[in-house]
Amino acid sequence: MKKETIICIIIVIAIVVANVITQKYTKESVETLSSGLETLKTDLNNELSSDEKKSKEEILEEIKKIRENWESKHDKLAYYIEHNELEKVENNLTALDSLAETEEYAEAIKELDESIFVLKHIQEKYAFNLKNIF
Repeated sequence: MKKETIICIIIVIAIVVANVITQKYTKESVETLSSGLETLKTDLNNELSSDEKKSKEEILEEIKKIRENWESKHDKLAYYIEHNELEKVENNLTALDSLAETEEYAEAIKELDESIFVLKHIQEKYAFNLKNIF
């Protein structure tokens, strides 16, 4: 009886530690990607409304940096997050890239907002709280 109790306690502790580590990585990844997307959104809004315009190449370079950041985070996130959730972000980033390439910035901002929403949803969905446990 004592042996089984110790084994159960060790398993519960391992699950909690693993969950804390993955939640921290998820939060860090979402914040990094969201801040990059918010910066890009500001730049795209400036393209639409003001005289402070960046070149198409600069915007595409920002998107390239965001995609590279996403690719580096995606591999680790795929270990413990449903692939269809990650695929939504991937699809939005692909659409964002193609819309920016054709200079359809209003549509690109919509894809950007959707990407940010999905990232925040992933963070909330995999958070360690009572709502998600039960």
